[in-house]
Parts: sequence; C-alpha cells; structure tokens
Amino acid sequence: MTYQDTLNWMFSKLPMYQRQGKSAYKADLGNSIKLAHHLNNPQQKIKFIHVAGTNGKGSTSHMLASILQESGLNVGLFTSPHLKDFRERIKVNGKMVSKQFVMGFIKRNEAFLNHNHLSFFEMTSGMALDYFAKQQVDIAVIEVGLGGRLDSTNIIHPEVSVITNIGFDHMQFLGDTLEKIAFEKAGIIKEQTPVVIGEWHKQTEHVFRNVAKGKKVPIFFVDKESVATYQSDLKGNYQQYNIKTVVKTIEVLNSLGYNIKDRPIQNGLLNVVKNTGLKGRWQVLQTNPKIICDTAHNKEGLQLVMKQLQTEKFNNLFLVFGVVNDKDINSIVHLLPNDAYYFYCKPDVPRGLDVSVLKSKFDGFGFEGEACNSVNDALEKAKLKANSDDLIYIGGSTFVVAEII
Repeated sequence: MTYQDTLNWMFSKLPMYQRQGKSAYKADLGNSIKLAHHLNNPQQKIKFIHVAGTNGKGSTSHMLASILQESGLNVGLFTSPHLKDFRERIKVNGKMVSKQFVMGFIKRNEAFLNHNHLSFFEMTSGMALDYFAKQQVDIAVIEVGLGGRLDSTNIIHPEVSVITNIGFDHMQFLGDTLEKIAFEKAGIIKEQTPVVIGEWHKQTEHVFRNVAKGKKVPIFFVDKESVATYQSDLKGNYQQYNIKTVVKTIEVLNSLGYNIKDRPIQNGLLNVVKNTGLKGRWQVLQTNPKIICDTAHNKEGLQLVMKQLQTEKFNNLFLVFGVVNDKDINSIVHLLPNDAYYFYCKPDVPRGLDVSVLKSKFDGFGFEGEACNSVNDALEKAKLKANSDDLIYIGGSTFVVAEII
C-alpha cells in the first residue's frame, strides 16, 4: 500500500471518532492493552506527561513539548485531531513521523489490527508509543483523545498528570454534570504521579481531591498557586490560562529531579509554533482585511475566543462558520456576535452539519447570513464582501479551520 492507501484503510475500515462521532467511540482499554502487549509494551520504556481537559489540552501539550525541547531533551508529542496531515499527531522534536513508519507500522501489524477490530484512535495511540520507544525519546507529552479514564492513552504511567479544565463537552460519553465529567478526566491520575489542575471549579474540586487522596499523590490547583508570568507566540488572551498550567507543570517536574531552567521556559513559550508546528490557535492568516481562525468549538472555548474577538478593531465583522452535526447550537449561539454577517458552511467530513440546517437554526435566532457550498466558498465570499478595515473570523469546528490552513 502507498501512504495514501494506508491512510484510506485507517480512516475507512476502522472508525475514527472525529469524523464519525459516537459510533466510533470505545469506552474500554482492553484493545489498547492488547496492542501494547503485541508491541512489547513500549509504554514501559518511556517517561510521559499526560494531558487531559475540555479545552486547552492541545495548546498546553505543545507548550510543554516546546519547553522540553528547548531544555535539550528528545521529546515525543502525541496530539489529536490533525488539521492537514495525519502525521501531525505524532512528532519528535517537532518533526512529524515519517510516511514510511506509518506504512510500515500498519503493514507489520495489519493482521493483529484486523483480528482485534481496533478503532482508529486505538491503533494511532499504539503507533505513537511504538514510534517514541524506537526513537528513544527522553519524555513524551501525550494528549488524551476523549475523557481520560477509558481513553486509549490511559495505559501510560506519567511523571505528572495535567488536567487543564472541565466543561460541558462530549456529554453523551462523559456524563451530564461537571462532577461526572471531572471524574472521567480524573481517571488519568495515577499512584506516585502528581497532578496539576489548570482551572479551579467549586463543583469539581472535591472530585479531584478525592481521587488524588485515594492515589496518595499531591495535587496542585493552578488558580491557587503563585505562578510566574510568561509571554508566548500563541497570541490568544485565553492562552494565559494554559501558560500558567504549563509553568506549574514544569515546576512539578523540577521537584521530581528535572533541571529545566528559566531560559528554556521563556524560549519554549515564545517559540511554540516554530518548535512544534502548532496551528489554528488564534492564527492570523492575513491583514487588510484581517483574517483570523481558531479551532475553538465548544461553549467554554468559544466563550473565550469571542471575548478576544471583542478586543479587535474593525468596521464590519464577518464569520465563516460551520459545526459538526452533534453540536448543541442552543448552547453556543448566544456567545456569537449577532451584529456580524455569517457565511455558513459544512466541513467536509461525515459529521459535518448540513449547511441548510445550520442556516435555519441561526435564522431562528435572528442572525443574518447566507449558506455556502463549502468552507472555501464561504471564505472567498467573505473576502469579496469585506473591505480592508473589516475582520473575517473562521471557526466553529476544527474541521472548518483545517480546510483553510
């Protein structure tokens, strides 16, 4: 198989949550444990940082990897979803896994993957662990795919566990209260592993404290800690939450015997994009008119991004906007500017919400806009309508952003 044949096999034969939704979700670690054993347990040969949370876990993971790279370590990074190329998910020192390794991994393990009916994320997680072990990384930053307790990545035993925040997302899998969602994410807390909580919530503090107490591990709530302030090349104001979480995590690593000094922290945070290739976080694509994209897609994420949008100076505001079909429009529509003009679009994935349905829902709330044939069609129409002193924002879904980057 060619590289593209390999990806087609992975995407189509085995379910992929980001594209298909609930039908692809597996709340069971059995297959991940089987695959790890089949691969001679690569997770036992690597040190890890494990990152979970409703929002910010991708940015946090990339920031941590960048700092660790600046410290001279050989650093693995596993994140999801990808924007353009599957290989974005698996990197060492910012360099994507080779096409040859991806093809070779599937070829070597195809019979096992078929026989055990592994999901897309289960096999991808195993591929990452196998790659990091073969690359002999000093440490790997692993982002949870969904939840924590039953996520495929939760077979690792990290140096430190990080939970960025808790919000209402993926409620069909994780529960319908903040306490239930917190319990699922707290599943990444392990014995002998300190845990850092990025944002404090009264409703969830007791959940995290109880799990940490049961595991007999120290817990740090960043909101209650005195943490040094740093700047980053990730410009969204909301990144300040993630920066504080990252800095506290580095402090905890240093307490465990690491020696990460201030200069690598500064340089790491200022060079996240350069060191790791992260895209789609308050990314300015052009000026005159200014075009900004962001992958925020749930209530908590959009709330922060829309707050940032209000700080921008512009004459008219245009939004290129699309969502997936399991998105609760009612929970996000009140966060969006109703004085903007919308170019509605459907991201090109099976989960994409039909553009006519999206427009109808927004029409019902009194929004003004038009349905477009595609994401790129929506962007081109926005560019034609916008003057040099206007602003175009692109978002609503990771997949919308992926199509224009």
